[in-house]
Amino acid sequence: MTTSPDRVRARFPGISTRAWEHPADRTALVALRTLSGFDVLLRTLSGLLQERQHRLLYLATAVRVDERQFRSLHQLREDCVNTLDARTTPEIYVLQTPHVNALTIGMDTPFIVLTTGLIDLMDTEELRFVIGHELGHALSGHAVYRTMLMHLLRLTSSIGWMPVGGWALRAIVAALMEWSRKSELSGDRAGLLCGQDVDASVRVHMKTAGGTWIKEMNHGAFLEQADDYERSGDLRDGVLKLLNLELQSHPFSVLRAAEMRRWIQSGEYDRILAGDYPRREQDRNTSLGEEIKQAARSYRENFDQSEDPLIKTVRNLGRDVGAAVNTVGQEVTDTVSKIGKRFDDWRKGEREN
Repeated sequence: MTTSPDRVRARFPGISTRAWEHPADRTALVALRTLSGFDVLLRTLSGLLQERQHRLLYLATAVRVDERQFRSLHQLREDCVNTLDARTTPEIYVLQTPHVNALTIGMDTPFIVLTTGLIDLMDTEELRFVIGHELGHALSGHAVYRTMLMHLLRLTSSIGWMPVGGWALRAIVAALMEWSRKSELSGDRAGLLCGQDVDASVRVHMKTAGGTWIKEMNHGAFLEQADDYERSGDLRDGVLKLLNLELQSHPFSVLRAAEMRRWIQSGEYDRILAGDYPRREQDRNTSLGEEIKQAARSYRENFDQSEDPLIKTVRNLGRDVGAAVNTVGQEVTDTVSKIGKRFDDWRKGEREN
């Protein structure tokens, strides 16, 4: 493996994480960061939730990346740190497992875990994208909030006196998973900024979906699947899409590639490459109200442009409500009723893990 760059990559001095954060993701982060005493709460939970135990576990069972071990990954990390002008360099651990996965965890000092299944699957530029993706998570504070929220949710399922239960807990889980999916879109943007190789970034999602047979796959055809997914079917399919995403922490691979394509087509990626991006020094002046407005604009644009049959029906609800009811019928009612059981099964699995 070589890390010699095959192109001159732009660097982004002083870049703010706001440059790559998805509007919905960024709104939640700004709101959390503005809460008085929130950092104190995080540190307290970090001690209570045995974060040191997690790091010690990987120190004992995985390989820590540095200039002596997995030097190629070490160099890719250094490249990404320099490209995003990161103030800190998170540790990376390589874990032996055939599962293809990468994650960033930790509340006080986030660190990155890459599996050997993922490393074996990806080439150098694809790994650069993956490491940039995880670095984006670390810099945006995703590891902090995700670790805290997931532990709190486990507490609510295991401690009977917690004042959360039933449908209230399900709503919290749904909100958490929605935020988590949006944070993955932010990570993809950070990965693209690090690698600045659109083809490699799409190949990562192609391989995640289809494995090593990349020669049998086609970039354009893969992206067309997202268009077919959005347009195809009737109203019932629109509901089933929502149910398929339920309790998923990551968006589906095809849809992530399509979302990245939309970001590029919006012109935002090219503007950042040209040096037009928000700076960290401006973060203190960030307005929560403005962030919420940007998120609302993003959702509205996606809503107005969507070809999904369910969204189109909702958009035209005023004149189509009768047809909508007739189309959905009892089938959708029966499907929706399965949500509770699926959630209970998921929560049971969380307790066992």
